[in-house]
Parts: sequence; structure tokens; C-alpha cells
Amino acid sequence: MRPSIIVKNAAPPAPPPGPPFSWDAIARELSGLPGGALNIAHEAVDRHAAGPRADHVALTWPDRAGGGKSLTYAELKRQTNRFANVLTTLGIVRGDRLFVLCGRSPELYIGVLGALKAGVIVCPLFSAFGPDPVRMRLELGRGNVVLTTASLYRRKLQKSAASLPDLRHVLLAAEPDGETGVPGTLDLDALMAQASDEFAVVPTGPDDPSFLHFTSGTTGTPKGALHVHGAALMHYATGRFALDLHPDDIFWCTADPGWVTGTSYGIVTPLLHGVTSIVDDADFDAERWYRILQEQGVSVWYTAPTAIRMLMKAGPELARKYRFPRLRFIASVGEPLNPEAVWWGQDNLGLPIHDNWWQTETGGIMIANTIGMDIKPGSMGKPLPGVEACIVSRVEGGGVRIVDTPDTDGELALRAGWPSMFRAYLNQDERYRKCFAGDLYLSGDLARRDADGYFWFIGRADDVIKSAGHLVGPFEVESALMEHPAVAEAGVIGKPDPVLGEMIKAFVALKKDYAPTEALRLELLGHARKRLGAAIAPKEIAFAESLPRTRSGKIMRRLLKARELGLPEGDTSTLEAM
Repeated sequence: MRPSIIVKNAAPPAPPPGPPFSWDAIARELSGLPGGALNIAHEAVDRHAAGPRADHVALTWPDRAGGGKSLTYAELKRQTNRFANVLTTLGIVRGDRLFVLCGRSPELYIGVLGALKAGVIVCPLFSAFGPDPVRMRLELGRGNVVLTTASLYRRKLQKSAASLPDLRHVLLAAEPDGETGVPGTLDLDALMAQASDEFAVVPTGPDDPSFLHFTSGTTGTPKGALHVHGAALMHYATGRFALDLHPDDIFWCTADPGWVTGTSYGIVTPLLHGVTSIVDDADFDAERWYRILQEQGVSVWYTAPTAIRMLMKAGPELARKYRFPRLRFIASVGEPLNPEAVWWGQDNLGLPIHDNWWQTETGGIMIANTIGMDIKPGSMGKPLPGVEACIVSRVEGGGVRIVDTPDTDGELALRAGWPSMFRAYLNQDERYRKCFAGDLYLSGDLARRDADGYFWFIGRADDVIKSAGHLVGPFEVESALMEHPAVAEAGVIGKPDPVLGEMIKAFVALKKDYAPTEALRLELLGHARKRLGAAIAPKEIAFAESLPRTRSGKIMRRLLKARELGLPEGDTSTLEAM
């Protein structure tokens, strides 16, 4: 077995002398706007464009069709000003809602930031969504304007556009060799050409809405989490403490901007720090990803457990064809990172992978393995500065009790008040209130805190398996299975059993050099039993070519369970196309 700790920095340097951490101190590091106003796009773009980083590359698309493309901070300011003026000319005003349905093109980034400058609320959508999820979100979010492309509009929106009462405009960004002049839409390039480079950023306040992010539930209706401009403080702080961003970094966040990580850490955070961000707008390809890391000199890489597992599946030989001399920090989010994946990074990339934890609702990273910490593979890490986390147990009457004893399972809770906390579930006030007990936000994730202050994920409250009187977290079983050299991914569910209550069943995807044989299935059952004991080990194992997961990297255990039991699948709109 591997050691339980990777010692990354056995003696981390003492923090510099000075006042203790405060959000007010973080706010003073940003420039702000007159009268105490705060606007995310001003801090991310205009603040740098007015200073020595004006000509520094903000965004670069190294493999874009027709050659690479880059935007400096000064160019990004001009383009986002133009987009803000386009919206104003169309009568889109502060508090209106822009929905963005694009691939990772320059227009997506310009549109998001330009809309924020105008005080418009932005809702990014997955470009892989089908027509029904797009229509549903536009209805729920009462979208006023959509930024998309002709091909996406025809496939995903055209049939329902006329039935959306709040939708006033559809802006079409150009595509290589794409069609133009689609009836009922506006040509973005033509409008941008007529717009001014000058725009006075709307003086939004820290509590004014900025982003609307939809997150799936177990029912058919997604939840719309509303965030505010004050979240910039959290994005800036976590860029420093969780991702260790420095001005000369080349940063690559692989998340799609249709998911909150792709917005918070693929757009906002690196720009707040004035660094250069890599944008890759193609589908996953292991060799191309390694080539980007090498050729672009990526120094800080933020990716998802799914991507790590897919790289593992591609084999160590491919990784060893490339060199990453500038790469100094790797972080992962989307789902807890199995210990074997942490060690894989150390063995194949020369660096361990630092897991962290947060949710759409938290808006930013809450708990992390930072660069100065010893890593305990499988742990989420420790709460970041400004974040107070605890384990609680629910009590009768709807309250909670804080659990002080280490290594005790309970629900992960956070003390409310961090700047990026969501402020509402759109049109679901009661659902929002149920997320809190006093001033504690109840995450719905089960976890434990060890004696050293590290937090360990067990599972979603509705994922935990009750088998023969034991409460079993699926992540623990999945991690044990992934320690076997044949296993690339594993998903674990509880299956009704008349004796046990629930029987543990695992679905396993294999690495490329292994075949799904009966002998291997028995070997995996034995491996899990040896690692976990008879009470926790799966009783059944089924092979699968791949497992259903969201584009953010989370294995959809509830979908595995629904398919196994023939139950309704619920909201599958964020399911990754297989």
C-alpha cells in the first residue's frame, strides 16, 4: 500500500507578519468603483488594462481552427466595452439576463464580461445541452437575450424561441464558414463593428446579482443558484490561497464555462490575478492535452477527476513522451479525487494532484489541499482563510448539533458570510431556506474531520448506502477498487436486498489493456474484500465501457441506480455526451 501522506512541504514557511486575514483586506487589494461599488468585470479586465499589464495576454486559444488567437487585457477591455454598448443599444439594462450558449470561443468570454460591465446577470449554458434543457433554463431564468451561434441556434433554440415570452433578442456569433442572416436573429459582428470602444462600467454593488448557475437535482427541475458581484473577493482570495496564482503564471482550467468552475476559475479568477489563461475549445484528447501542457508552458493546471482518470486510462507511456518543466501546481475539483489518482500525478507528472471541495452554491473553493500543505491522498484538505467549516448532525425539530469529536461522520456545514455564497434559488425561496440552520449552510455532503483538521468526503447524503446496519460511503469503495491496476473508473450504488437492506454493487470501467473477463471480475471482488472487509466490499461487480458523469466530472451514481432498478432518471441535462 501507498503511504498515507505525500510530504510536499514538510516545513512550510511561516506566514508573513501582519494583520490576520479579513475580507476587508482582500477588498482593498482590488480597485473598486466610486461609492463602494464593485463590478467583477471591472476588477478582472479594466483594472489591468489601465495599468502595466495592459499588453499582457489575458486569454489565448493555441489550437483554434485557422491558427491561434490571443487577447491582451487592453484588447479585452475594448471588446467587452463594445459588447456592453451592444446590449445597451438593444435596450438590455441592469438586472436583465443574458444566456450564453456557445463553445469556448472568444465571443463567449467577451459576452460574459461585457454583460457584467452593463450590470446584466449572466447565465452560462453547456453548449452540449439539448433543446429541452435550453428551453427549460430560459423559461425558469426568464432570459432576455441569448448569445449563441447559427448552428447551435438552429439545433437547440429556434423551435422554442417564439414561445419564450421574456426573450427579446438572439445574438449570433460568427462561426468559420458558418451561415449568417438567420431570420429572427441579430448579427453580433455587425453590431460590434458599430459599437463604441468606450463604456462606463455600471456601478454594481457587492450584493448585486452577477451570475445565475443552474445545478441539477434528483428531480426533473434544475435549481438556479444566484450569485453576486461581491464574489470577486472569494475568487481573488482562492486564486491566491488554493491555486497559488502568480503574475507570470500560464494557467489552464479545463472546465467548460457552462459549469460554475469554468466560469469562476476559467474566466473570473485568472483574470482577477492578471495571468494568462489557456482556452482549449476542442473535445478531450489525451495526447493533445499533454501537448498543450508542454508547448504552452502551463504552470498551474486546474482540471477534473474525470480528466485525470481518462489520462490514467490512456497509460503512463503517453505521459512520459512529454515534459512539463514549468508545471508547478495541479489541482482538481468536480468530485473527490481518489488516492490512486493523487499518486498517479506524482508518478507520471512529477507532482501530486491537490484536491479541493466546493459547490455551485458556495461559488468558490472552500476546502483545499494548498501548495504549502502535506497532502493526505483522498482528503479534501483544510478550510481556506475566511472559511469556517464543521461537521454537524441533524436533530429533531430541524436543527443541527456541531460534532466536535474527530473522525465522526456527519454533514459538512459552513458558517455563512463568505462573499461568494449564493443568495437565492431562483423562485424557490423555501428550498433556499432549508439549506440553512441558523447561520450554518448545510451542504448535503457527508464528511468527517480528522484529528489534524483535514476533511474527508463520504458521499452525498442521498448516496450513502445502508447495508447490514453499516453506513457505507460509495467513494471509499470506489477508491479501493481504483487501487487495482485494471480499474480506470468505478461507480458504486446500493441495491435493495431483503436481508442486508441494501447490497453494494459496483460498476467498473477498465484501462485500455484489460478485458472484462469473469476471472478479472472475481479478482476485483477479492481485491475489494481484502481492502475493505466483507461488510463494506461490493457483492456484485458489473463491467461498463464508461460511466455516466456530468461534464463537471461527477459520476452520476443516482443514474446508475435508476438504470439498475428501472426507475425514472430525473434531470439528465448535465449528463456528458458519451
